[in-house]
Amino acid sequence: MGDEQEYQILKIIMRKKSLAFASLMLLILSVSTGAYAADLKLTTWNLAWLSTQSYPQFSESQRDKNDFATLSRYFESIHPDLLAFQEVDSAQAIQQVVGSQYTVVLSERALPKHSAKQFRDINQYTGFAFNKNLQVIEHPDLDLNVEKHGKLRFATYIEITSNQDSSHLHLLSVHLKAGCQGKKNPNRSCNIVEQQAKQLNQWIKQRENKGQSYIVLGDFNHNLAYKGDWVWQILSKNTAKATLASRTSQATCEIRSNRNPKQTHRFRSLIDHIIVSSDLNHTLPKQNVYAKQDVLNYQLSDHCPVSFSLQH
Repeated sequence: MGDEQEYQILKIIMRKKSLAFASLMLLILSVSTGAYAADLKLTTWNLAWLSTQSYPQFSESQRDKNDFATLSRYFESIHPDLLAFQEVDSAQAIQQVVGSQYTVVLSERALPKHSAKQFRDINQYTGFAFNKNLQVIEHPDLDLNVEKHGKLRFATYIEITSNQDSSHLHLLSVHLKAGCQGKKNPNRSCNIVEQQAKQLNQWIKQRENKGQSYIVLGDFNHNLAYKGDWVWQILSKNTAKATLASRTSQATCEIRSNRNPKQTHRFRSLIDHIIVSSDLNHTLPKQNVYAKQDVLNYQLSDHCPVSFSLQH
Protein backbone atom coordinates (compact mmCIF):
# COMPACT_ATOMS: atom_id res chain seq x y z
CA MET A 1 0.00 0.00 0.00
CA GLY A 2 1.43 3.38 -0.98
CA ASP A 3 1.78 6.50 1.16
CA GLU A 4 -1.12 8.23 -0.67
CA GLN A 5 -3.50 5.30 -0.04
CA GLU A 6 -2.53 5.18 3.64
CA TYR A 7 -3.18 8.93 3.91
CA GLN A 8 -6.67 8.65 2.37
CA ILE A 9 -7.61 5.74 4.62
CA LEU A 10 -6.40 7.67 7.67
CA LYS A 11 -8.56 10.66 6.66
CA ILE A 12 -11.64 8.45 6.39
CA ILE A 13 -10.98 6.91 9.82
CA MET A 14 -10.48 10.32 11.43
CA ARG A 15 -13.63 11.69 9.76
CA LYS A 16 -15.71 8.80 11.12
CA LYS A 17 -14.20 9.27 14.58
CA SER A 18 -15.00 12.99 14.41
CA LEU A 19 -18.62 12.28 13.44
CA ALA A 20 -18.96 9.75 16.23
CA PHE A 21 -17.46 12.23 18.70
CA ALA A 22 -19.80 14.98 17.50
CA SER A 23 -22.80 12.67 17.88
CA LEU A 24 -21.68 11.76 21.39
CA MET A 25 -21.30 15.44 22.33
CA LEU A 26 -24.78 16.27 20.99
CA LEU A 27 -26.23 13.45 23.07
CA ILE A 28 -24.43 14.66 26.18
CA LEU A 29 -25.57 18.24 25.60
CA SER A 30 -29.19 17.24 25.05
CA VAL A 31 -29.24 15.37 28.36
CA SER A 32 -27.35 18.03 30.30
CA THR A 33 -29.76 20.80 29.25
CA GLY A 34 -32.68 18.79 30.62
CA ALA A 35 -34.60 18.99 27.35
CA TYR A 36 -37.48 16.54 27.09
CA ALA A 37 -36.62 14.16 24.26
CA ALA A 38 -40.06 13.03 23.05
CA ASP A 39 -42.50 14.53 20.56
CA LEU A 40 -45.65 15.55 22.44
CA LYS A 41 -48.80 17.41 21.46
CA LEU A 42 -50.25 19.47 24.30
CA THR A 43 -53.49 21.42 24.63
CA THR A 44 -54.89 23.77 27.25
CA TRP A 45 -58.66 24.28 27.43
CA ASN A 46 -60.96 26.11 29.82
CA LEU A 47 -64.23 24.17 29.51
CA ALA A 48 -66.51 26.72 31.20
CA TRP A 49 -68.33 25.11 34.13
CA LEU A 50 -68.10 21.57 32.75
CA SER A 51 -70.32 19.36 34.90
CA THR A 52 -72.45 16.23 34.63
CA GLN A 53 -75.19 18.16 36.44
CA SER A 54 -76.88 21.39 35.39
CA TYR A 55 -77.11 24.36 37.73
CA PRO A 56 -79.69 27.09 36.90
CA GLN A 57 -77.45 29.85 38.26
CA PHE A 58 -74.71 28.91 35.77
CA SER A 59 -76.15 28.65 32.27
CA GLU A 60 -72.84 27.32 30.90
CA SER A 61 -73.23 24.18 33.03
CA GLN A 62 -76.52 23.24 31.33
CA ARG A 63 -75.29 20.69 28.79
CA ASP A 64 -76.99 17.66 27.29
CA LYS A 65 -75.49 14.63 25.57
CA ASN A 66 -75.24 16.47 22.25
CA ASP A 67 -73.19 19.24 23.86
CA PHE A 68 -70.81 16.70 25.38
CA ALA A 69 -70.60 14.83 22.08
CA THR A 70 -69.65 18.04 20.26
CA LEU A 71 -66.98 18.92 22.83
CA SER A 72 -65.65 15.39 22.50
CA ARG A 73 -65.59 15.68 18.71
CA TYR A 74 -63.40 18.78 18.94
CA PHE A 75 -61.10 17.06 21.40
CA GLU A 76 -60.76 14.04 19.13
CA SER A 77 -59.95 16.28 16.17
CA ILE A 78 -57.04 17.75 18.15
CA HIS A 79 -56.02 14.39 19.61
CA PRO A 80 -53.38 15.69 22.02
CA ASP A 81 -51.10 13.53 24.11
CA LEU A 82 -51.96 15.73 27.07
CA LEU A 83 -54.73 18.17 27.96
CA ALA A 84 -54.44 20.79 30.71
CA PHE A 85 -58.00 21.73 31.63
CA GLN A 86 -59.72 24.35 33.77
CA GLU A 87 -63.27 24.86 35.10
CA VAL A 88 -64.14 21.16 35.37
CA ASP A 89 -66.45 20.02 38.17
CA SER A 90 -65.54 16.32 38.25
CA ALA A 91 -63.40 13.59 36.73
CA GLN A 92 -66.60 12.04 35.34
CA ALA A 93 -67.39 15.23 33.41
CA ILE A 94 -64.00 15.57 31.71
CA GLN A 95 -63.87 11.82 31.04
CA GLN A 96 -66.99 12.22 28.87
CA VAL A 97 -65.04 14.68 26.72
CA VAL A 98 -61.67 12.93 26.46
CA GLY A 99 -62.80 9.29 26.42
CA SER A 100 -61.50 6.14 28.05
CA GLN A 101 -58.03 6.23 26.46
CA TYR A 102 -57.00 9.11 28.71
CA THR A 103 -56.12 9.14 32.40
CA VAL A 104 -57.58 12.06 34.34
CA VAL A 105 -55.81 13.81 37.20
CA LEU A 106 -58.09 16.28 38.98
CA SER A 107 -56.85 18.98 41.32
CA GLU A 108 -56.36 17.67 44.83
CA ARG A 109 -58.77 20.41 45.94
CA ALA A 110 -61.43 17.86 44.92
CA LEU A 111 -60.27 15.40 47.59
CA PRO A 112 -62.33 14.90 50.78
CA LYS A 113 -59.50 16.30 52.91
CA HIS A 114 -60.01 19.65 51.18
CA SER A 115 -63.80 19.72 51.58
CA ALA A 116 -63.54 23.09 53.36
CA LYS A 117 -62.17 24.54 50.11
CA GLN A 118 -64.98 23.17 47.95
CA PHE A 119 -68.32 24.69 47.04
CA ARG A 120 -71.50 22.78 47.83
CA ASP A 121 -72.94 22.96 44.33
CA ILE A 122 -70.50 23.22 41.42
CA ASN A 123 -66.72 23.58 41.45
CA GLN A 124 -64.11 24.79 39.00
CA TYR A 125 -61.13 22.45 39.19
CA THR A 126 -57.93 22.43 37.18
CA GLY A 127 -56.32 19.20 36.08
CA PHE A 128 -54.82 17.07 33.33
CA ALA A 129 -55.97 14.32 31.00
CA PHE A 130 -53.16 12.39 29.33
CA ASN A 131 -52.65 9.44 27.03
CA LYS A 132 -52.28 6.25 29.06
CA ASN A 133 -48.98 5.56 27.29
CA LEU A 134 -47.38 8.45 29.17
CA GLN A 135 -45.64 7.85 32.46
CA VAL A 136 -46.75 10.50 34.92
CA ILE A 137 -45.87 11.36 38.51
CA GLU A 138 -48.49 13.34 40.44
CA HIS A 139 -47.23 16.11 42.72
CA PRO A 140 -49.11 18.12 45.35
CA ASP A 141 -51.02 21.07 43.90
CA LEU A 142 -49.52 24.52 43.96
CA ASP A 143 -51.98 26.44 46.12
CA LEU A 144 -52.43 29.87 44.52
CA ASN A 145 -54.94 31.10 47.07
CA VAL A 146 -53.77 34.35 48.55
CA GLU A 147 -56.79 35.04 50.73
CA LYS A 148 -57.46 33.42 54.09
CA HIS A 149 -60.73 31.77 53.14
CA GLY A 150 -60.08 31.41 49.41
CA LYS A 151 -61.25 28.22 47.70
CA LEU A 152 -60.36 28.56 44.02
CA ARG A 153 -57.04 28.70 42.17
CA PHE A 154 -55.26 25.45 42.94
CA ALA A 155 -52.75 24.69 40.15
CA THR A 156 -52.47 20.99 39.31
CA TYR A 157 -48.85 19.77 39.14
CA ILE A 158 -47.63 16.67 37.31
CA GLU A 159 -44.31 15.38 35.98
CA ILE A 160 -43.89 13.37 32.79
CA THR A 161 -41.00 10.91 32.72
CA SER A 162 -39.31 9.52 29.61
CA ASN A 163 -38.45 5.96 28.64
CA GLN A 164 -35.80 7.22 26.25
CA ASP A 165 -33.54 8.97 28.76
CA SER A 166 -33.48 10.55 32.20
CA SER A 167 -35.24 13.78 31.16
CA HIS A 168 -38.44 14.76 32.94
CA LEU A 169 -41.01 17.45 32.19
CA HIS A 170 -42.78 19.40 34.96
CA LEU A 171 -46.20 20.89 34.20
CA LEU A 172 -48.73 23.15 35.92
CA SER A 173 -52.36 23.61 34.86
CA VAL A 174 -53.36 27.04 36.13
CA HIS A 175 -56.45 29.24 36.41
CA LEU A 176 -55.69 32.70 37.78
CA LYS A 177 -58.04 35.29 39.24
CA ALA A 178 -60.39 37.01 36.81
CA GLY A 179 -60.99 40.75 36.63
CA CYS A 180 -57.50 42.03 35.79
CA GLN A 181 -56.91 41.37 32.10
CA GLY A 182 -54.86 44.46 31.27
CA LYS A 183 -53.11 47.26 33.10
CA LYS A 184 -52.50 47.10 36.83
CA ASN A 185 -55.22 48.77 38.87
CA PRO A 186 -55.35 49.22 42.66
CA ASN A 187 -58.20 46.75 43.07
CA ARG A 188 -58.67 43.36 44.70
CA SER A 189 -58.45 41.35 41.49
CA CYS A 190 -55.14 42.84 40.37
CA ASN A 191 -53.69 42.50 43.88
CA ILE A 192 -54.56 38.78 43.84
CA VAL A 193 -53.13 38.27 40.34
CA GLU A 194 -49.91 39.97 41.46
CA GLN A 195 -49.53 37.58 44.40
CA GLN A 196 -50.35 34.57 42.22
CA ALA A 197 -47.75 35.64 39.65
CA LYS A 198 -45.13 35.89 42.41
CA GLN A 199 -45.92 32.34 43.56
CA LEU A 200 -45.65 31.01 40.02
CA ASN A 201 -42.36 32.86 39.62
CA GLN A 202 -41.04 31.05 42.70
CA TRP A 203 -42.13 27.70 41.28
CA ILE A 204 -40.40 28.44 37.97
CA LYS A 205 -37.18 29.43 39.73
CA GLN A 206 -37.30 26.22 41.77
CA ARG A 207 -37.49 24.20 38.56
CA GLU A 208 -34.59 26.12 37.04
CA ASN A 209 -32.45 25.76 40.16
CA LYS A 210 -32.91 21.99 39.87
CA GLY A 211 -32.18 21.96 36.14
CA GLN A 212 -35.72 20.82 35.28
CA SER A 213 -37.71 21.48 32.10
CA TYR A 214 -41.14 23.00 32.70
CA ILE A 215 -44.40 24.20 31.16
CA VAL A 216 -47.04 26.40 32.81
CA LEU A 217 -50.25 26.49 30.79
CA GLY A 218 -53.86 27.42 31.28
CA ASP A 219 -56.21 30.34 31.79
CA PHE A 220 -54.21 33.29 33.14
CA ASN A 221 -57.23 35.63 32.81
CA HIS A 222 -54.72 38.20 31.60
CA ASN A 223 -53.07 39.26 28.35
CA LEU A 224 -49.46 38.32 29.09
CA ALA A 225 -48.42 39.11 25.50
CA TYR A 226 -49.03 42.84 25.79
CA LYS A 227 -45.77 44.75 25.27
CA GLY A 228 -44.11 45.33 28.65
CA ASP A 229 -46.91 43.51 30.49
CA TRP A 230 -46.53 43.86 34.24
CA VAL A 231 -47.73 40.33 35.08
CA TRP A 232 -45.26 38.76 32.65
CA GLN A 233 -42.49 40.84 34.20
CA ILE A 234 -43.33 39.31 37.60
CA LEU A 235 -43.65 35.78 36.22
CA SER A 236 -40.28 35.92 34.47
CA LYS A 237 -38.33 37.97 37.03
CA ASN A 238 -34.84 36.57 37.70
CA THR A 239 -35.52 33.50 35.59
CA ALA A 240 -33.06 32.23 33.01
CA LYS A 241 -35.35 30.19 30.78
CA ALA A 242 -38.95 31.39 31.14
CA THR A 243 -40.36 31.96 27.64
CA LEU A 244 -43.88 33.02 26.66
CA ALA A 245 -44.49 30.53 23.85
CA SER A 246 -47.89 32.10 23.08
CA ARG A 247 -46.55 35.66 22.75
CA THR A 248 -47.40 35.90 19.03
CA SER A 249 -50.36 33.51 19.01
CA GLN A 250 -53.41 35.04 17.34
CA ALA A 251 -56.87 35.34 18.89
CA THR A 252 -59.14 33.67 16.33
CA CYS A 253 -61.73 32.05 18.60
CA GLU A 254 -65.42 32.74 17.94
CA ILE A 255 -67.74 32.24 20.92
CA ARG A 256 -71.41 32.89 21.59
CA SER A 257 -72.17 36.54 22.28
CA ASN A 258 -73.50 37.37 25.73
CA ARG A 259 -75.52 40.26 24.33
CA ASN A 260 -77.06 38.34 21.47
CA PRO A 261 -77.03 34.51 21.71
CA LYS A 262 -77.76 34.34 17.97
CA GLN A 263 -74.45 36.02 17.20
CA THR A 264 -70.79 35.19 17.84
CA HIS A 265 -68.05 37.30 19.39
CA ARG A 266 -64.27 37.32 19.09
CA PHE A 267 -61.92 38.56 21.80
CA ARG A 268 -59.04 40.71 20.59
CA SER A 269 -56.33 38.98 22.61
CA LEU A 270 -55.52 35.72 24.36
CA ILE A 271 -55.80 35.08 28.06
CA ASP A 272 -55.02 31.36 27.69
CA HIS A 273 -51.22 31.22 27.62
CA ILE A 274 -48.30 28.82 27.61
CA ILE A 275 -44.98 29.38 29.37
CA VAL A 276 -42.13 27.00 28.54
CA SER A 277 -38.52 26.67 29.61
CA SER A 278 -36.26 27.73 26.75
CA ASP A 279 -34.55 24.33 26.52
CA LEU A 280 -37.75 22.92 24.97
CA ASN A 281 -38.25 23.03 21.22
CA HIS A 282 -41.87 23.79 20.36
CA THR A 283 -44.25 24.89 17.65
CA LEU A 284 -46.22 28.12 17.88
CA PRO A 285 -49.34 27.60 20.04
CA LYS A 286 -52.55 28.11 18.07
CA GLN A 287 -56.23 28.23 18.95
CA ASN A 288 -58.38 25.36 17.72
CA VAL A 289 -61.49 27.26 16.65
CA TYR A 290 -65.11 26.15 16.63
CA ALA A 291 -67.38 26.21 13.61
CA LYS A 292 -69.80 29.14 13.91
CA GLN A 293 -72.87 26.93 13.65
CA ASP A 294 -71.59 24.69 16.45
CA VAL A 295 -71.13 27.76 18.65
CA LEU A 296 -74.75 28.75 18.07
CA ASN A 297 -76.23 25.23 18.28
CA TYR A 298 -74.37 23.79 21.27
CA GLN A 299 -73.16 24.77 24.71
CA LEU A 300 -69.41 24.67 24.11
CA SER A 301 -67.13 27.07 26.01
CA ASP A 302 -66.19 30.73 26.07
CA HIS A 303 -62.59 29.58 25.51
CA CYS A 304 -61.19 27.72 22.52
CA PRO A 305 -58.49 25.09 23.04
CA VAL A 306 -54.89 26.21 22.46
CA SER A 307 -52.49 23.55 21.16
CA PHE A 308 -48.81 23.18 20.37
CA SER A 309 -46.19 20.45 20.06
CA LEU A 310 -42.85 19.72 21.65
CA GLN A 311 -40.21 18.50 19.24
CA HIS A 312 -36.89 16.88 20.11
